[in-house]
Amino acid sequence: MSTPEAVGLSSDRLKRIDAFIQERYLDTGKLPCAQVQVWRRGQLAHQAVLGSADKERGKPLAADSLFRIYSMTKPITSIALMMLVEEGKVALEDPVHRYIPSWRGLGVFQAGVAGAFLTKPASEPMRVIDLLRHTSGLTYGFQQRSNVDAAYRKLKLDGVDSEGGLQAFVDTLGTIPLEFSPGEAWNYSVATDVVGYLVEAISGQPFDVFLKTRIFEPLKMVDTGFFVPEDQRHRFTACYTLTPKGEVVLLDDPETSRFLRDPSVKSGGGGLVSTADDYMRFCRMLLNGGELDGVRIVSPKTLKLMTMNHLPGGLELTQLSKSLFSEAVFEGLGFGLGFAMTVDQARTRNIGSHGEYFWGGMASTAFWIDPVEDLAVVFMTQLTPSSAYPIRRELRTLVYAAFNDSAA
Repeated sequence: MSTPEAVGLSSDRLKRIDAFIQERYLDTGKLPCAQVQVWRRGQLAHQAVLGSADKERGKPLAADSLFRIYSMTKPITSIALMMLVEEGKVALEDPVHRYIPSWRGLGVFQAGVAGAFLTKPASEPMRVIDLLRHTSGLTYGFQQRSNVDAAYRKLKLDGVDSEGGLQAFVDTLGTIPLEFSPGEAWNYSVATDVVGYLVEAISGQPFDVFLKTRIFEPLKMVDTGFFVPEDQRHRFTACYTLTPKGEVVLLDDPETSRFLRDPSVKSGGGGLVSTADDYMRFCRMLLNGGELDGVRIVSPKTLKLMTMNHLPGGLELTQLSKSLFSEAVFEGLGFGLGFAMTVDQARTRNIGSHGEYFWGGMASTAFWIDPVEDLAVVFMTQLTPSSAYPIRRELRTLVYAAFNDSAA
């Protein structure tokens, strides 16, 4: 690990990160654990490993602990599909029904309930780009906003806990109408699980095999996968949740978790387990323009396209979103092909850079890439929901406050 000063950071100010998390979140019992990695100018400048991996069993967090990364799976899945775009096997403007024929003519909800929906024709066909940028008309069951998401809950169509394989997942999904015509709004959804299906259908490889052979093994992400191997279970963290009464209680026991079993549906939207080291390798590949240690995953031009704002009309998320929930909740943000990004720094009211891109996971994990400052940050913990505390904004402030110099 480099000295922070060698890469333009302050050692003393980086120590504030550890002290802040310890005092604000760990000592008060708000978070069970925290791992932070700060990478700048080709060096790991700071790492913090704090708290408990499993409070019930008194296990401290370790540098190689395994975490449920939930929606931080989405950028990986998005990269996988863009690899196939680069190979000419699929195009962003392709209608989704070209790959899922049963979705041709999928209607838009007007009234009714599951089994008796009244629909109208979509004004535009759903295209591959709509899946990547969450403008597809699909939703999540936990949104609890409409009869459409009620049908998702009834049929257990959340991706992570679904059963029967990806083919059965998309077949069932095709029996439920869209919430809106594709391209008309932004809505956080199971769309990235459908992207995972497309990777499988177009490549001819099982989705998990594609990720392993085309991304994880080349990047040496040795601990990332859809379940925890039996010989690695001792490294798996416990996951907690904040109740409406403000209590932090165990949500997923690492000794009985469903993540100990190979799932029938490999959820491209939220199914992966990983480590801070592994995810930082993924982030370093992104920061390097699609390459790491001589291995190219995607072209720098492809990555540039992915990290542009693709929302219709150049709108911001807050202007186009129908979603009650996502990993991006403040103004000044756009959304690309698998990532949110800063499009108006002032409107975010947060320290950072124009063009930085990021996402997070349900258990409050997060990462961001700042190409301007040659910076990547990974944050791991295990507390749902991700909206419980403003730790991500606070972490951004603490990291940027540790800069001794700036490229812009």
